[in-house]
Amino acid sequence: MVLQTASTTSAKAADIKKDWILIDAEGLVVGRLATIIATRLKGKHKPIYTPHMDCGDNVIVVNADKVVFTGNKLTDKVFYWHTGYPGGIKERAVGKILGGKFPERVVEKAVERMLLRGPLGRQLMRNLKVYKGKDHPHTAQQPKPLDVKAMNRKNTRTG
Repeated sequence: MVLQTASTTSAKAADIKKDWILIDAEGLVVGRLATIIATRLKGKHKPIYTPHMDCGDNVIVVNADKVVFTGNKLTDKVFYWHTGYPGGIKERAVGKILGGKFPERVVEKAVERMLLRGPLGRQLMRNLKVYKGKDHPHTAQQPKPLDVKAMNRKNTRTG
C-alpha cells in the first residue's frame, strides 16, 4: 500500500507578485480597517502565502484623518511612549492626535501593532503608505481601489 503525501510549496521571491491597493478610510472604524490592511500587507489573502516572506501587497490609505472610533475611544484611548529619560513617560489621547499635525499616525500605529515585530515586520510597514488627504503621489502605480465599506456593515460608523 502506497501512501500519497501532499507537498507544501514555499513561495520564492521570483514567484511573488505585489499589487497596489488603494483604500479610502473616510468613515471607517480604525480597528477593522487596521486588520484588513495588516492582512493585505502580510499576504494572507493570497493562496501563495508564506509566513517568512514578504508576499503581501502595497497598500495606500487616503483620508486617514477622517477615520472614526466606536464608543468613547476618541477621548479614553491613550497612546503612551517613553522618552528614555527617568520619569519620561508621555501620553496623548487619540482625539488629540487626529486633530493634530500628523493624524495618519493613528492608522500607522494601529497597523504596526497588528504586525509582527522584527525585520519582516519593518519590511511590511514600508509597503504601507498613509496620507491624511485624498491626494497621493502613487497614481503611476495604478492602484486598485478596495471597497472596505462594502465588505461588512460594521466597518463603517454611522450616526
